[in-house]
Amino acid sequence: MRILLFTGKGGVGKSTVAAGTSALAAARGQRTLVLSTDAAHSLADAFGTPVGAEPTKVAENLFVQQVDAQRRFEQSWADIQGYLLSVLDVVGVDPVAAEELTVIPGAEEVLALLELRLHALSGEWDVIVVDCAPTAETLRLLALPEALGWYMQRVFPFERRVVKALKPVLTRAAGVPMPGDSVFDAVERLHAELDEVRALLSGPESSVRLVMTPETVVLAEARRSFTTLSLFGYRVDGVVANRIFPDAEGDAWRAGWVAAQAAVLTEVEESFPGLPLWKSVYRTGEPVGVEALRDLADEVYAGSDPLAPPVGEGPMKVTRTTNGAVLELALPNVEKGDVDLARHGDELVVTVGSYRRLLSLPAGLARHQVKGARVSEGALHVRFEEKTP
Repeated sequence: MRILLFTGKGGVGKSTVAAGTSALAAARGQRTLVLSTDAAHSLADAFGTPVGAEPTKVAENLFVQQVDAQRRFEQSWADIQGYLLSVLDVVGVDPVAAEELTVIPGAEEVLALLELRLHALSGEWDVIVVDCAPTAETLRLLALPEALGWYMQRVFPFERRVVKALKPVLTRAAGVPMPGDSVFDAVERLHAELDEVRALLSGPESSVRLVMTPETVVLAEARRSFTTLSLFGYRVDGVVANRIFPDAEGDAWRAGWVAAQAAVLTEVEESFPGLPLWKSVYRTGEPVGVEALRDLADEVYAGSDPLAPPVGEGPMKVTRTTNGAVLELALPNVEKGDVDLARHGDELVVTVGSYRRLLSLPAGLARHQVKGARVSEGALHVRFEEKTP
């Protein structure tokens, strides 16, 4: 099964490109589902047909779903929210305000990914295309499973044991109810499901495709996204440059845009070396409907296989040496000064800009000491050697 995620800065046409790719996959005989994790659903508009919270057939082999994040939220968050509401009730918070306070910002988008997990496990689909939220939300969303994993491994077991042992005392002392087993079980279940999502999306059959328009500001965000996605272990398999002005004789205004976009496209090729760059010309009308979307995708991919699995070993690999190993983490578009590296126990802490990843080292590396690190050729290379007696 192939999983493709589309993301990009808001307004660049990622929903249209995602819909077109799914229409093309279906036309080639692949049983295809395209779903949206973006709270501002656009797939129904792109296909020009009503789309529900369950997969809706819009063409042969093609199904569309706009995830009902609220329903998914209620299913996965109900026990946790119920406990939080009971605490707020004890301290006198208005019930309506309490309802708002117990909804974590961005949680609906994260929980929408759990729908992807269910579809992947069902075995019903050859291709799943995901129309993600705009870039910043997508990056936070994809970083969450690993961050929650750190909490679950180090803090959660201790916290659960303490609360279980001291629950009667804590309840009397604090004057508010302490969480019961159902709350802890719900957190564990949510973590396990999100961990499965991460495994799916970082696997060899999954990749992220960046959609952008040839503008300097958009390119800058796409470059940062490429770096951050690689930092968290997700494969980027290509870039779609959308809304490119065609050449026009005698139109000075458009000629200016053509020249400006050509300069940015040159930068795009330099920013994403080794990745396919697909291009889509600005149309006189918006492509709406299965046929128009399929025609768009035909033009974009120009005979190449839009479903080809990503090549290479992925963003991270370990190479053994005579007395240790070298860990290589892809960090495209960064220089040495952009990266901060630290060792904390069995973890390697890698910080790039405002994003930080805690890499849990495998046992073979955890026993070694870091002897050096460098950033070169778009990657961080960390050298480990056996500890000297």
